[in-house]
Amino acid sequence: MNQPIKTNSSPRKAGIAAGLSWRWILLLLALAVGLAFVAKGYHLFQATMVLAYAIALLGLNILTGYNGQISLGHGAFFALGAYVAAILMEHAGAPYWATVPAAGVFCLVVGYLFGRPALKLEGLYLALATFALGVAMPQLLKYKHLEAWTGGVQGIVLMKPDAPFGLPLTQDQWLYLFALGVAGVMFVIAHNLLQSGSGRAMRAIRDHAMAAEAMGVDNRHYKSMSFGVSAAYTGVGGALSAIAVQFVSPDSFTLFLSISLLVGIVVGGVGTLWGAFFGAMFIMFVPNLAEKVSKAAPWAVYGVVLIAIMFVMPGGVMGLLRKLNERRSHRAG
Repeated sequence: MNQPIKTNSSPRKAGIAAGLSWRWILLLLALAVGLAFVAKGYHLFQATMVLAYAIALLGLNILTGYNGQISLGHGAFFALGAYVAAILMEHAGAPYWATVPAAGVFCLVVGYLFGRPALKLEGLYLALATFALGVAMPQLLKYKHLEAWTGGVQGIVLMKPDAPFGLPLTQDQWLYLFALGVAGVMFVIAHNLLQSGSGRAMRAIRDHAMAAEAMGVDNRHYKSMSFGVSAAYTGVGGALSAIAVQFVSPDSFTLFLSISLLVGIVVGGVGTLWGAFFGAMFIMFVPNLAEKVSKAAPWAVYGVVLIAIMFVMPGGVMGLLRKLNERRSHRAG
């Protein structure tokens, strides 16, 4: 029998504005758009990567936070999405914007096909199966019979897209705004999915799989679907990262990427939508900050920061914000 995974989600606060009013959402959106005209160069690149990671984390949260399946290999789907975008741009001459949905569809199919036989595995056994996928993916991308497509260990170099329609935007500004638009669409889709009957079925399986099946929920279908949707989101994030970095290679998608994605959803808040942004910022900035603090032992600093966050915010950033909001409401009442 599956044990329920502790999350921050609840029926009362499961909407897209959970913990945030629409006024705050519009304000944050305006600030995000304005960032394109304030930040420059490398800072805009970092912001674009945060959006790519946030989409990937949202996908993993759909699987783990909302459906209760643990994955230690989602970096493999991030890599697949990146390579689908790179191969289509390099070998098929596809426009960059078309490669993003193509990467999502491809990873959706692969994720569903992987998740279907993995239904026989639960808990740690499923985690080990996905762990094996994450370990194997870089080696598969180096496979000599695929070198003509993947570039082998040399990888693929991409060109950064220009702003369309003659818009007075730099390449970095346009790519950031493009990633912001994709992220907005993906988050709205995720919200609608989680508020639908399918989303309720996914959460029912997470909370008590046997009871959900007794109520008529098709556990096999919804678990496979959750895996497929999760992989699709991660693939879209990978495609955006490939376009932003302008380069893909097998060594860019090590097992540490999969571990970082799992860490990201825990730091942001398991079973939350907005937590993906906080987790993405942790993935993007904390390793660099740790290296600045100590070049001799950056991962020791990283570990100390992570342990401190878990002690201070056991429910992630969103859990802390929810507690602070509840205290404020209690005092106001």
